[in-house]
Amino acid sequence: MATRPEDVLEFWFGAPGSAREIAARQSSLWFAKSPANDQAVIDLFSATLTQAGAGQLQHWAVIPRERLALIIVLDQFPHHIHRDQSGAFATDHLALALALKTLAAGEADQLSLIERVFLYLPLEHAESLPLQEQAVTLYAALLSEAADDERALFDGFLDYARKHRDVVARFGRFPHRNAILGRDSTPDEVAFLKQPGSRF
Repeated sequence: MATRPEDVLEFWFGAPGSAREIAARQSSLWFAKSPANDQAVIDLFSATLTQAGAGQLQHWAVIPRERLALIIVLDQFPHHIHRDQSGAFATDHLALALALKTLAAGEADQLSLIERVFLYLPLEHAESLPLQEQAVTLYAALLSEAADDERALFDGFLDYARKHRDVVARFGRFPHRNAILGRDSTPDEVAFLKQPGSRF
């Protein structure tokens, strides 16, 4: 049976709830390196990623929430399916184009705050300082909209956006991708990669 956008969203966000409840339940899937989670994504969505990368799921891009599902397939699933391989970044540009389309159309507010975290992530993943600055602005806006009991959660997302921005501001790229992408690291990047927390 063909994968539907709803299948992606249900897998990624789980049952409905507050942003804090969803993040508490799903964050290990989102951000932890887990062979079990990687295998689950491979089993369920590897064919979906192949289709999305080949442009065969563009009918998902019409409605904002279905477009979000396509962004998750193109931006998040590759890091599970192609962990520590160049394929993890192969469809970043496609996810970024969809995220920018959503922002340009003023459709981000049709998504919940926790959904918008993943709408904005392609900008945070871009090796472009203007896009990094835009990501920081977007996550700051999310924090300003968050309920009082969820501000710590969204402050964490903003903190990560700032850290990504600062790395790109310093190096023009993410040094931790160099080995995976066959790029030579500068001496400054080599020294940076030896520091705790430099690989995100």
